[in-house]
Amino acid sequence: MLGAVGGVCGARALSRILVLGGYGGFGARLSRRLAARGHEVIVAGRSLAKAQAFCAARSGMTPLAADRNGDIGAVLAAHRPVILIDAAGPFQGSDYRVPLACARAGVAYIDLADARAFVSGIGVLDEAAHVAGVAIIAGASSVPALSGAVAQRLAEGLEAVRAVEVAISASNHATAGASIAAAILSYVGQPVRLWRGRRWDRGWGWQELRRETFRIEGAGALRNRWLAIADVPDHELLPEALPGRPAVVFRAGTESAVQTVGLWLLSWPVRWLSLKSLTRVAPMLLPLQRLSRWMSDGRSAMSVRMTGEAGGAFVERQWTLIATDGDGPEIPTLAAVLLAEAVAAGTIAPGARDAGRLLDLDAFEPLFQTLSIRHAITERALPPPLYVRVMGDRYAALPEAVRAMHRVCGDAGASGEATVDRGSNMAARMVAAVMGFPRAGAHPLHVSFIERNGVEQWTRSFGDQRFTSHLSERNGRLVERFGPLRFHFDLPSDARGLEMRIDRWSCFGVPLPLALAPQSVAREWEEGGRFHFDVPIALPLVGMVVHYRGWLVVD
Repeated sequence: MLGAVGGVCGARALSRILVLGGYGGFGARLSRRLAARGHEVIVAGRSLAKAQAFCAARSGMTPLAADRNGDIGAVLAAHRPVILIDAAGPFQGSDYRVPLACARAGVAYIDLADARAFVSGIGVLDEAAHVAGVAIIAGASSVPALSGAVAQRLAEGLEAVRAVEVAISASNHATAGASIAAAILSYVGQPVRLWRGRRWDRGWGWQELRRETFRIEGAGALRNRWLAIADVPDHELLPEALPGRPAVVFRAGTESAVQTVGLWLLSWPVRWLSLKSLTRVAPMLLPLQRLSRWMSDGRSAMSVRMTGEAGGAFVERQWTLIATDGDGPEIPTLAAVLLAEAVAAGTIAPGARDAGRLLDLDAFEPLFQTLSIRHAITERALPPPLYVRVMGDRYAALPEAVRAMHRVCGDAGASGEATVDRGSNMAARMVAAVMGFPRAGAHPLHVSFIERNGVEQWTRSFGDQRFTSHLSERNGRLVERFGPLRFHFDLPSDARGLEMRIDRWSCFGVPLPLALAPQSVAREWEEGGRFHFDVPIALPLVGMVVHYRGWLVVD
């Protein structure tokens, strides 16, 4: 069975399960939960003394000294578990020696990995798993197992998914561990490969900082939690798993703004100086991290926000989970419990795969009910795209290629070619440099459109050069923002296309004389089935600054 596993019902098949890292932060919670459900748990780790202390006075547990970097094959031969669950971590930079040893020993393997390369690459062991007749499952944790189950639920009935945003805000109690710190620090300031704008783009670990409020009706909201980009398997897996190949961005943070913003500050020198990683400073940061635990209110949250299309209209669906009473750190262990019991019951076929599409959201409900957890799904109809709101009925009369270019919701992209001319005098060159306008010449062109809350971010990439602006609607006018500058446009149009004419502009909100505004009448039209554009920009007393023109096709 390769489909989603539903709720576990009836008598469970009890198993002997070896948990690597079984007395650690997440491993201890997992071991206790498995033992409470009747499984025989071998609690393994590098320190036999710690394993013995953890197992003392607990039934159903056996302590064992075992190192995930040691001879796991000998351990498996000596103790013969049915399933090995690796909760040791971190998995960033790890190889597949443990799951491969499991396959050779005929032992099923599950892990709590959230390392992107490790989880998304687990399929290389598929042949070995089939030969051994065992299941090898990576990522049985909050991501991608739970996030994948939620995404599949939210996508039901959608013809196409445009964008997915996943967010986790952990309580301070959930982050004070060495393996967690090492995992996070491994990608702080490092390039992160993101599918957005209909192509693979580059983001940066722990940047693109944002505040998020997690809210469920009837529960206290978690307000203004800081989040930043984390490199997780969802970035690789969800675009392929959902209809329409949506853009996917995952952000994480803690309830401590000092921690999240502090790591954001550290990310900049790593990025600018091309440092390998910050993992070596983890021992120095851990004491500071632990000091913040006393400030925790014990609340964690997770959300998956999805923008998609149903019946020709755009909708936003959001799943939100809020955990209280310090129960948030239990969540990363739940998928491993469900999958271990499914493996024991024989409902998961042999083979190596990630956990992103193995569980149904309903399967988590019995476990959620044992914790202080509330979760809910909301849906709302989204307003029409920006240009529809600005132009009203005139939008429908535009050529099809022009309409398609401006039908933006969530995420979109277009590719083509452009020719750029630049002003030659010193003033024109200075203005072009400040604004980030492209060099003169012929360029491949890609435009990424990211829409959020009615505001569109346009990133124009002329070869390796890019510049960005933000478009919105105000008082029936299209407004384009370049930094502190805002330009208000009239949009005269007919069946041939449209024009953009500046009728107001301002700097830091202060209106400026129209006579000093850039002289630009941009045109858009359809030709040969393609969207064409012509954008001249000149300044009084300066002359032409830049003039770019070309064509685009929606990706």
